[in-house]
Amino acid sequence: MKVIQILPELNTGGVERGTLEVGKYLVEHGHESIVISNGGRLVEQLEAEGSRHITLPIHKKRLSSLKQVKALRRLFEEERPDILHLRSRLPAWLAYLAWRKMDPTTRPKLVTTVHGFYSVNAYSAIMTKGEQVICVSNSVKDYVLKNYPKVPEERLTVIHRGVDPQEFPYGYQPPAEWLAKWKSDYPELEGKYVITLPGRITRWKGQLDFIEVIAGLKQRGLPVQGLIVGEPHPKKLEFLEEVKAAIQTASLENDITLVGHRSDLREVMAVSDVVVSCSTDPEAFGRVTLEALAIGKPVASYDHGGVHEQLEAMLTDGKVPTGDTTRMSHLLKDWFSQQQIPTKNNLFALNQMLQKTGRVYNAAKQTSHE
Repeated sequence: MKVIQILPELNTGGVERGTLEVGKYLVEHGHESIVISNGGRLVEQLEAEGSRHITLPIHKKRLSSLKQVKALRRLFEEERPDILHLRSRLPAWLAYLAWRKMDPTTRPKLVTTVHGFYSVNAYSAIMTKGEQVICVSNSVKDYVLKNYPKVPEERLTVIHRGVDPQEFPYGYQPPAEWLAKWKSDYPELEGKYVITLPGRITRWKGQLDFIEVIAGLKQRGLPVQGLIVGEPHPKKLEFLEEVKAAIQTASLENDITLVGHRSDLREVMAVSDVVVSCSTDPEAFGRVTLEALAIGKPVASYDHGGVHEQLEAMLTDGKVPTGDTTRMSHLLKDWFSQQQIPTKNNLFALNQMLQKTGRVYNAAKQTSHE
């Protein structure tokens, strides 16, 4: 089987990681894997794992991007893939417009993944146009059924994102050399109750709520240190300044550390006491919270979206009403006295996710075109 996956860029994030995982799985099982994107820091890893990468500027929401439709159609006709897997709205539209004009008897079968709770409109509807549609959680499937009632339910398959138990083993501890450097780089963490918020620095990820949570714990006299792990998109640096200003206003300059982008998030979470999710909008799945739970770290999260499904299975005490920073501070104060341990992950394994994706590709191959 030859599979082309399409997404805007290959820098960081759950969609990007999933694309690499599927690419590696395909190659390991004797299939051909191609990824089309505008490139990014993960291309090197993608290619090292056996996939081919084709760079096209399919990431910018502007009229000139429509020029890529012809380039994509030519590419699809040359490559003759069996499956075209669309993972993000703008590239999905460009690929769909290219695909639609191809010969229906020979064009690739279309698979889409609904990775998020997109705004409900014609632009977002493209993610439901697949002959097979993958939903990354039950919450996302409910969203599709509610907002796009014309999509037949039998086309939808829930495939939770998965983590590799070998990469994220329960009870994971970082190596001594890493620990020594971490302690040297961040001496302020010594002897502190370390609470980590991982995620891109953008308003909906809830960094401002996190600051309120840390302030609440400080008021309760806890020796707390908050870690904000992540970076803003280069075009959204003003929100980072807003976060810094909020830290200053709350007089938490010595109590919250901004560590920027880290490629060693597993290790950072392993040396944290608690990982939190303060996303003000529901996460479609929430891969990072699952990784934390998988290594045995307690997660406190607003109770919505895909993270709700994870906590239902692995740590029900971690659920907090959305937006209730006071309740989250109370919960974390309780956990300071009595550390919580999540149930071992048996539901959200990477191999299950990959096998199910392979089955969707096979099912798509069997479908007749519209």
